[in-house]
Amino acid sequence: MTIGNLAPKKEKKSRKSKGVIDENAPLLPKGQEDVVFDEFNGASFTGAVFNLSTTIVGAGIMALPATMKVLGLVLGISMIIFMAFLTEASIELILRFSRAGKSASYGGLMGEAFGKYGKVLLQISVLVNNLGVLIVYMIIIGDVLSGTSSSGVHHAGVLEGWFGEHWWTGRAIILLVTTLGIFAPLSCFKRIDSLSFTSALSVALAVVFLVITVGITVFKLFNGSIAMPRLLPDVTDVSSFFKLFTVVPVLVTAYICHYNVHSIHNELEDSTQIRGVVQTSLALCSSVYIMTSLFGFLLFGDGTLDDVLANFDTNLGLPYSSVLNDAVRVSYAAHLMLVFPIVFFPLRLNLDGLLFPSARPLVLDNMRFALVTIGLISVIFLGANFIPSIWDAFQFTGATAAVCLGFIFPAAITLKDRHNIATKKDKILSVFMIVLAVFSNVVAIYSDAYALFKNSSRRE
Repeated sequence: MTIGNLAPKKEKKSRKSKGVIDENAPLLPKGQEDVVFDEFNGASFTGAVFNLSTTIVGAGIMALPATMKVLGLVLGISMIIFMAFLTEASIELILRFSRAGKSASYGGLMGEAFGKYGKVLLQISVLVNNLGVLIVYMIIIGDVLSGTSSSGVHHAGVLEGWFGEHWWTGRAIILLVTTLGIFAPLSCFKRIDSLSFTSALSVALAVVFLVITVGITVFKLFNGSIAMPRLLPDVTDVSSFFKLFTVVPVLVTAYICHYNVHSIHNELEDSTQIRGVVQTSLALCSSVYIMTSLFGFLLFGDGTLDDVLANFDTNLGLPYSSVLNDAVRVSYAAHLMLVFPIVFFPLRLNLDGLLFPSARPLVLDNMRFALVTIGLISVIFLGANFIPSIWDAFQFTGATAAVCLGFIFPAAITLKDRHNIATKKDKILSVFMIVLAVFSNVVAIYSDAYALFKNSSRRE
């Protein structure tokens, strides 16, 4: 399914012609555009692609090689491609219904379909998903730079390896400096297109990570030190079959970008380009995901950890191993630092819309803007210091808020069909998305809970 034009050409040739009617919508209300950004001529196609791609490619990429360990290469890569097409289909649905109802935001679209409770539910889902994702980002950055301990074993961080253990290489200090020096300044921009340069840089850093990983894998393939990986999942009993579904929340989380689509679309100079923006971004991100999963799993095989970055703290068995390890970890930590403000942008707007639904646009109230920003960053900072595992966060957000944002809400809006524009194919697809989302995530939660209970019983 492809993404059609969002409005007739006579209405959508330029940014100035866009009709933005819901002033209280959580994502870029009209008042913000008209009052604050009068001199802004619209975002470019390239900038929009970088911003959407940065929204998609976050910490989820680190868990994808571990999905290959569960699914095998053939099924794993097939699932990555399948999820990309399903994501495109769900974005097409929300944009088409947004055009029909002249909704300028995801929240406004949910409000139109299901009233104020639908809008509130959407806002809560964005809060849960984005808070969880940003906490994961900060956890990974802390692990990479200051180290982490697991099962009594300490894995030294990059700064510990370079300078030794000091108070200023400790986790809390590193995260505090990163928060004050990078996250806070980048989170103060009031327009998402202002982040297009940092988004481009973040995509480049992700490519650096990928190129190094591919280079290491190819080198080891030529010297014969890599064994043939499993092509298909290893299913021996009912428990191992159910385990296959535990990767679904991770795959869903890897593609969630729906909460930023309206913001990016609203700022486009020529909004008819949104079709190309979405398709280009998904193609780029899918390519990165497939190559990372393939070469990451080839490199580490069944020893691939839940966070593949953790595999880059040992001797890789090739020249300059420690330098390459550090380059991989630092490049991706820097990537996550630059992704942070892109995910933070809709988080702040949706929280403000939830707490102050009748207030004037957030960008017009500097005091409220500052208080909401400081409050959210403080919560994320505390969460990153007290939540130990990224897999736990991924499983929770992926099985709850992410699956709602990505599939259940778009499908529900389509089945509601307030404007009578849904085709039979749309409704069949919507039912399929809801059934797949609910079934897969119920099984994933059950499988994780069963494994946790089983491990606890063994320890006793």
